[in-house]
Amino acid sequence: MVSHSSDEARGALYIVATPIGNLEDFSVRAINTLKKVDYIAAEDTRHTKRLLNHFDIDTRLFSLHDHNERDKASYIAELLSQGVSVALVSDAGTPLISDPGYHVVSHLRNEGFTVVPVPGASALIAALCASGLPTDQFYFAGFLPAKTKSRKEVMASWKTQPGTVVFYESTHRIMESMKDLAEVFGSSAKLVLAREITKTFETFLSGSADEILQRFSDDANQLKGEFVVMLDHREESDSESEELENRRILSILLEDLPVKQAAQLAAKITGHKKNALYQIALELQS
Repeated sequence: MVSHSSDEARGALYIVATPIGNLEDFSVRAINTLKKVDYIAAEDTRHTKRLLNHFDIDTRLFSLHDHNERDKASYIAELLSQGVSVALVSDAGTPLISDPGYHVVSHLRNEGFTVVPVPGASALIAALCASGLPTDQFYFAGFLPAKTKSRKEVMASWKTQPGTVVFYESTHRIMESMKDLAEVFGSSAKLVLAREITKTFETFLSGSADEILQRFSDDANQLKGEFVVMLDHREESDSESEELENRRILSILLEDLPVKQAAQLAAKITGHKKNALYQIALELQS
């Protein structure tokens, strides 16, 4: 049983990230946590059992998935109240990120139980950091609706969404999603698709939706696997006009604010980086 420093003899829930492909991404802390807890709540016990066997982990398992997690929330709360420790894992990656667990964690935190994150692999972050798209601001949309009409409505709502948009897609619907993106955004949007992250055939595809559809047509193997789709729909703006507008805004703000505060406020107004605006403000003050 995992020991706790709390005066109360209550267990904790550990949110444990598991590998999304490469088993070497499994952290030492995650392995040790799964060995020490009393129970592991798994999205698919058969899938998790294979992972546990590979790392010689013999902790008891029970299932926790989309269809039973509301009921399991009370069960886990009862276990924790008895001083029992539980780890939550999904089939791959970080639990709750488009995987089960939200209702359990929300319930336990509302009841005052300790919930401990044990971070690790996440397809979302792994793909985004290697995409070459802006990472200072991004929006994660999870999985999109299965029906075309609803999917297009969601995509259209992104036109006013700041930052890079990221969503997950399956091999069965990636072609249709690309066709919908081409219809909604045309050729102006930049796309990067990450396929089979950390696995043998990890691939990044870049271009417009039409260009990526052509890649699929040229090589059907590119349709295989699980996808992280990243979209930068912001139009390229004239840098000179942008610079003039930044200077205009900063000049107004500097009439009443010190340089640091003016740069901070200008960053909120324009969405541009604070450090760059701070340098412009210093030039204006000199």
